[in-house]
Amino acid sequence: MKYINFLLIIALFLPTFSHAKEASLVGLKNYQVNTPSMISSGLPTKLHFATLKGMGVTHVIDLIPGDRSEEDHLMDELALHYHNIQVEWKNPTVDNFNEYASKMNEFTQEKGKVLTHCRLNWRGAVFTYLYRVTHLNEDEVIAKADMLTIWQPDETWQKFINKVLQQAQ
Repeated sequence: MKYINFLLIIALFLPTFSHAKEASLVGLKNYQVNTPSMISSGLPTKLHFATLKGMGVTHVIDLIPGDRSEEDHLMDELALHYHNIQVEWKNPTVDNFNEYASKMNEFTQEKGKVLTHCRLNWRGAVFTYLYRVTHLNEDEVIAKADMLTIWQPDETWQKFINKVLQQAQ
């Protein structure tokens, strides 16, 4: 009887716990589930990272240039695998994407989900779109529609997209 009561209590509170996880992602800019094992977003806070870890994220790819030692230290504290790719806003390169794809290929072979992030998820939306199309062979229209819900690439980024897609052919 105690066991049944315990299960009933858990069943009553389970939706609350799930809602609490979602609520702790409030304020996370442009959060998007790209695939069952890929998530992208703008720059998470410490609370966001902890919540994402609780949701199964084990790897983080940061596309923000500059000194990222503070985030690197936080990832160590949270026991998350971390990799930074210095993607300059006005000069994204095919080498940047190739490094990203290589890390994604490595990380997706391991257990858990991968979070790709930048400041607003504009870089991230492009990189996840390109990875989905060039490495996961997803339908380009669907992957592009996801990217476009985050932002419309400007001329610099459209040229970058075209170069990566051309290289992949």
